[in-house]
Parts: sequence; structure tokens; C-alpha cells
Amino acid sequence: MLKKFLATGLAAGVLTSLALSTGAAFAAEWPTQKPIRLISVFPPGGSVDQVARVLAPALQAGLKQTVVVENVAGASGMIGTAAVAKADPDGYTFGVVFDTHAVNPALKEKMAFDTRNDLVTITLVGTSPMVLAAAKNAGITSFSQLIEASKAKKPQTFGSIGTGSLGHLAMASLAQKAGYDWTHVPYKGGGPLMQDAIGGHVPLSVGSLFLVKPHADAGNVIPLAVTTTKRSKDMPNVPTIAESGFPGFEAPAWWAVIAPAKTPPAIIARVHQEIAAALKSPAIAKRLDEQGIDIIGGDPAYAKDFVEKQMGIWGKFVTDNKIKD
Repeated sequence: MLKKFLATGLAAGVLTSLALSTGAAFAAEWPTQKPIRLISVFPPGGSVDQVARVLAPALQAGLKQTVVVENVAGASGMIGTAAVAKADPDGYTFGVVFDTHAVNPALKEKMAFDTRNDLVTITLVGTSPMVLAAAKNAGITSFSQLIEASKAKKPQTFGSIGTGSLGHLAMASLAQKAGYDWTHVPYKGGGPLMQDAIGGHVPLSVGSLFLVKPHADAGNVIPLAVTTTKRSKDMPNVPTIAESGFPGFEAPAWWAVIAPAKTPPAIIARVHQEIAAALKSPAIAKRLDEQGIDIIGGDPAYAKDFVEKQMGIWGKFVTDNKIKD
């Protein structure tokens, strides 16, 4: 499932060359002075950690400097992101973030950094569908059946990886617009969520393809719909919510690489260049595909616009509905 939007061509080359010529004296010594930290803002084993560990060896080879993945987890990625924001902008600290990155500014009452002003997004690595699934004992085998029951005012309960997670917001937004009686149950991560989904303790669950697909493949939960506008190649028989009566509905999970805001443009351009090259590698593309990720590879301008849009959509929903973590 490879969808490439990699920064190539003459225009990208010219922009990169111009950026590389800026601050040449500083960049000449980089990155020879010390190892590079690539902070995963979530714990080991999850999709953010996996993305970081896929990219680190490629960056290490391209930059000819040691790249160390460091897990700094907590507060929906906020603690690790703060570590990136507060790091010296010298090209030796970067981070990998998840879709919570765009929600946290509206969700969290106090943040130790300003997402827009203290950070720069280097590359939008890729996106992935989220999957709405039903427990085997829920009596629901299709999204259309769920919608018919909801239209008949039958209450439904869904679990997500936590309050303010994109899964929570996407389903809450859908239910609100349609007037459905859906109740959210927050869990502390994907593991506890899927454990209860498999055990039949929560009728519906929503999580990334990376989280849900193995359990769907094993027959432990029933996939009902995906949250992207196009069907997933990994689950071609599962309809999209958009095609099921909610045109335009879209809520993808996503991953991006960030840096402190004052990192020299020449370094930002070089790191993006190395990431874009890595994402073209068949071996890396295969590994990310196995995580359910559609590669985008969007450059800093594209990535900034994407993150700004996500902050606008979900931040407004959080604020309008007074959702707090």
C-alpha cells in the first residue's frame, strides 16, 4: 500500500540547494560533532517507535553519524515533543510524532511549548486508516448494521486509546453530526483497548490499522469500516465511512518528523532529503507498509500545511465540545 508524494523534481532540487547554501559555515561542521537523537514520543513497541527505528539506520547511513532512537513517552506524546522543542536547535535532536501532535494544543490545559512556534515539521512520513471494529459478542457484523441500529436510537459504546485521541474525536464527531447516542470509553493505550475488545468488554473499538488488523486477521474482532476516504489495500473488503453514507469523512492516523524551530534551514533540508531518499527504498517502504502506513514523504512546506489543517479540524472540535484530557 504505497502512496508516494516524495519531494522530487527540479523545483524541489532548487529549493534544497538554496537551503543548503544558507548557514553554510554552521552546517559545514554538522553532523560530525556528536550522535543524533531521534526521539520517539511514544513507548517502545508502538507505531511511532517502529517508524523511528525504521528511519534511524537510513539516516545514520546517509548522514554518516550515529543516530540513536530515544523513547521519551507520556501525556499523549507531549513529554517527548517538549524534549524536542526545548533541545538546542543544532541539528542533533529530532522527533517522531503521531496524530496526537495536532490535538494536544487544544486538549491540554498547560503545555511547556508552543506547537506552532517552537517546532518545525520536517517530513510527513505517511498516513494510515483507523479501523472501527466490533467485538464478536456485540451482535454487529457490518457498519451498515451499526448505522441502522444507531438511527433507531439504540445506544452504542466505543473504546479508543484515550480521551482526545484521533479515534475518539473521529467517532465522537461522526456521532454528533448524525445525532447518534454513542458513548466513549477511554483506555490507557492500544493494548488495554484491544484486550477488552477481544474479551467482549467493550462492544466497539477504534484504533490504527497497525493496532487493529492483527486482531481482525485472527478473527478476534470484526472490522466494520475505515476512516480514510479510500479503502485500505490491507483490508480491501472493509468499506470506508465516507462511502457508507458520510461523504467527505476523513480521519487518518499519521506520522511526522519534527525538529526545534530554530534549527538551521540547511540542516532541515538535508534531513528531509535523507528521509525522502529512505522512503524511496523498497526495503523501507515494505517495512512501513507492514505497519499499515501509506508513504507520503511530504516536504517541510507540505508537512506544515497538513499539520496546520489537522490542528484546525480537531482543535476546533475539542474546543467546541469542551473536551479535556
